[in-house]
Amino acid sequence: MANEFYALMGRMRYITRWGLMRNTFSENISEHSHMTAVLAHALALIRRDILNLPTPDPDRCAVAALYHDASEILTGDLPTPIKYYNPEIKQAYKQVEWVAGNRLLDMLPAQLRKSYEHYVLEDEEALLPFVKAADKLSAHIKCLEEQKAGNTEFDTAAKQTWDSMKAMDRPELDWFLDNCLGAFALNLDQL
Repeated sequence: MANEFYALMGRMRYITRWGLMRNTFSENISEHSHMTAVLAHALALIRRDILNLPTPDPDRCAVAALYHDASEILTGDLPTPIKYYNPEIKQAYKQVEWVAGNRLLDMLPAQLRKSYEHYVLEDEEALLPFVKAADKLSAHIKCLEEQKAGNTEFDTAAKQTWDSMKAMDRPELDWFLDNCLGAFALNLDQL
């Protein structure tokens, strides 16, 4: 296969997240990846420009977040309770994601593969903490939006994502939680 990569990226919108939950509105991996990219970029900028801490290029953090779930185009979205049930399943799924990521990379022209490799395979260590924090933050925001719509089904997930974010011990994430997260509880008129 060659050159199908971009067409497959466009199919991210057909893969829904939160498959085990009753949703008031569905979220697909395209929407999630966009929000994760916005948040990863913001977290890197906060770390660099507000906290004056060393950080990788915020633009690279955003691009890494755009592609962080790319392998799900081929694998689908495995629900979190299954994906992280035990270390063996988690490791096996990482291998499945790696195989799917390489298959996607094979769909690029050879000259472009190297440019996408680290993003699709998620193997650039400096970017991972920003993408992971943004990924969890995006999930938490989805929980808050569901709760705001009266959907108590997301109460447990909201607590779990909150606890997970606090355990990351990322000062830029803590700054965002203290200074920006509250706005997600506002309606359009209040914003």
